[in-house]
Amino acid sequence: MLTPLHKQLLNNYQQEFPLSPRPYLEIANHLGVTEAEVLSAFTELAEHNYISRIGPVIPPNHIGLSTLVAMAIPAPQLSTAAAIVSSFPEVNHNYEREHRFNLWFVLIASDQQHLQSVIAKIETQTGFKTMQLPLLADYFINLGFQLDLDDTAPVTINQAEAVSA
Repeated sequence: MLTPLHKQLLNNYQQEFPLSPRPYLEIANHLGVTEAEVLSAFTELAEHNYISRIGPVIPPNHIGLSTLVAMAIPAPQLSTAAAIVSSFPEVNHNYEREHRFNLWFVLIASDQQHLQSVIAKIETQTGFKTMQLPLLADYFINLGFQLDLDDTAPVTINQAEAVSA
């Protein structure tokens, strides 16, 4: 079951995460709990897949280079190819789409040479060509959500896991 602290962390720190040497202490001081309690609560949320990571969102191409990449993978090989693509630390947003180009991901690299090197490795290891779709226009979609975490309808960890299965 989500505790009041879990709910506060999920709703209040999707954005405006403190940028300080001790962000968890800053959150703890704001919420009136200890830093250890904040760290423990975030760990529990991660262990139960309520959060996947805590990290910055940096606009594309402000640090290094990024490109959207699409691949057309036959269905029987899609999982294997996706696992190979996901094994590269430069890859995020790896997802399946219902289209001939059915595997999409964002690739981030320090420079053009590194980016092309990773693309070449992905093509070699998967055995399939990529289609690079570099950013032409920048759009921002705010992905912060006010979660409806009403205490009258508690969400248990098991219920959340059943929904995602």
